[in-house]
Amino acid sequence: MKKVLLIEDDTVLKENTLELLELSNYEVITAPNGEVGVDLAVNDIPDVIVCDIMMPEMDGYRVFEILSENEKTKYIPFIFLSAKAEHTDIRKGMNMGADDYITKPFSEEDLICTIESRLAKASILKDWRDKPVLQTTEENQIKTLNDLKNFFDDNGKQYNYNSEDIVYNEGDHSNFIYLITKGLIKTYKLNEQGKELTTALYKEDDLFGYTSFAQNIPYRETAKAIKDSQLAAISKSEFRDLLDHNHEVAIALIQLLTDNLAGVKNQLLQMAYSSVNKKTAKTLVEFAKKMNRKPEDPIKISRSDLASVAGIATETLIRTMTNFKKQGLIDIEGRHIKILDLEKLQQVF
Repeated sequence: MKKVLLIEDDTVLKENTLELLELSNYEVITAPNGEVGVDLAVNDIPDVIVCDIMMPEMDGYRVFEILSENEKTKYIPFIFLSAKAEHTDIRKGMNMGADDYITKPFSEEDLICTIESRLAKASILKDWRDKPVLQTTEENQIKTLNDLKNFFDDNGKQYNYNSEDIVYNEGDHSNFIYLITKGLIKTYKLNEQGKELTTALYKEDDLFGYTSFAQNIPYRETAKAIKDSQLAAISKSEFRDLLDHNHEVAIALIQLLTDNLAGVKNQLLQMAYSSVNKKTAKTLVEFAKKMNRKPEDPIKISRSDLASVAGIATETLIRTMTNFKKQGLIDIEGRHIKILDLEKLQQVF
């Protein structure tokens, strides 16, 4: 019989949830607050933890932080229970590394299905952790970046983001590596004046979020969707294990990071030495290629995003695009920009 630790300060909800779980053949231990919950988790080692977020004295986020740092409890599936359905509350818990969440009010089916799926995943991951490295076979070994991306597709946790949604903020725990299965993501930092400086654009089939593979340091930039996007995420600990057991893909990843560094260097040089016309034209073409299968298709992008990537003021970018429109290189309708003459626009840079 699987053991569930339920941490909930609402007595009525706690008793109702306890009854639902016991009727589904789970052993249940309960805690009225976060401090008691931490003690029970460490001493009784449940199979899964269901924990409310908003509690006095110690909230659910702190409970998760403490237990995820303890060797005895860090692999126990952790499910947040929250009355709040706002994306920011849910995303904060998931970015910390929690396994799932249930929003109140919930049905018996929601509760049981979530717990069962988390227990199943925990069992699979335990088998992987317990499996000796020598059991990795030629057939299932991950050798190339394409193999790695297929692994993300098959095993990663799926997330959906609308345009302008934040994936993670600078300073958040860097618990996940992401693969973009659909959409477009930009990363940026804010300068002292609060102006965005775009650091990278990531398109479909790109990996991002790898601040550090070895250390538990926070993200050093903010990531935001600039189109509706779908992501597959793998926890950093799982990703490290994967690289440890598949040395060939680790080498391929090093090459990818090297190429990215070279690209950043070229971008900095271009920003330092290019004219405004060159910067604007190059940025328009890069966005078109990232966002569309055909560069000549219209793109919908904010002027501030274009300007931050080009490294020029928004007003300067607008004036330059107006000149491009007069020359017949582009057409502008509201936020939609269409490249009319790709060849001539490329000749600008």
